[in-house]
Amino acid sequence: MPDSNYWQNIADHAKAENRPFFSLAPMEAVTNAIFRRVVARAAAPDVFFTEFTNAISVTHPKAKFSVQGRLYVAPEEAHMPVVQLWGNDREAFERAAENVKERGYEAIDLNMGCPDSTVIKNHGGSDLIRNFDSAAAVIAGAKTAGLPVSVKTRLGYSRLDEWHDWLTFLLEQDIPLLTIHLRTKKEMSRVPAHYELIDDIVKLRDAVAPDTLLQLNGDIENYQEGLALAQAHPGVDGIMIGRGIFTTPFAFEADPKEHDLHELMDLLKYQLDLYDDFAERFQTAHFAALKRFFKIYVRNQRNAAGLRNAMMEAHSTDEVREILEKSNFEEENE
Repeated sequence: MPDSNYWQNIADHAKAENRPFFSLAPMEAVTNAIFRRVVARAAAPDVFFTEFTNAISVTHPKAKFSVQGRLYVAPEEAHMPVVQLWGNDREAFERAAENVKERGYEAIDLNMGCPDSTVIKNHGGSDLIRNFDSAAAVIAGAKTAGLPVSVKTRLGYSRLDEWHDWLTFLLEQDIPLLTIHLRTKKEMSRVPAHYELIDDIVKLRDAVAPDTLLQLNGDIENYQEGLALAQAHPGVDGIMIGRGIFTTPFAFEADPKEHDLHELMDLLKYQLDLYDDFAERFQTAHFAALKRFFKIYVRNQRNAAGLRNAMMEAHSTDEVREILEKSNFEEENE
């Protein structure tokens, strides 16, 4: 039987330690089974999410092989991630929800905040902010499998003042968790996250749906910043870190410490090994997508720019390993 208290149990565990719960944001071509294991080895959050996946593709025969890779959970992962789905077709969500339940997923999150133009043209992501009826239908469709269904969204589509009506509507949908990226779709990530609205959002949640947990996302680089934000705004239950993970793979470390270059390089080599296994298993991994991660590991070395450039020009994981073998790693300030 699905655990209807899935999110509350996570929140209660964190609360017993006097902290919010932490999660790694679902990110396209990032939060697959490869990188989830890398982050878990460095410093794991309480919750992982999958890459966002089109609900239609989950059961579409032509997309089956690629979806297998997207929804793959490695045996080494300590806990099932939360699957994140996008789209606007209720029936597709009904089918997808039943499918992911059969795969062993314990919770579903709905993407109602992605600002990508292709997603919006297909009436998913943040386009749902403009279409309350479609959003309600998607939530209802996802719920039919009996799994807890949460929502991740933004404050509005074009205007900041949309936040009150939109969040009120979502809170009225009887969801266990609402995650809010504190910007509008139009703002993308070009402006600072609107922390000035947090207390008003908490008051709204308390008035409309006090049992719905509230998780915040936007401009939070690491565990310490997330903890400070939650402490400054009582009523915030969870913190989601997204781009901060590209600053350090140790973003979720509760007691930060210095990590030497050899530790970082070992982590990079681990990711390369996982990539090779994943590529062989699913034949869907693209080496170019791996390059976005190199900046996580190569930052403070002498000649870091030259090393990064060499890695970016590589065409295979073996070439990257060869570059690493030939490199004499030294700290910038040595």
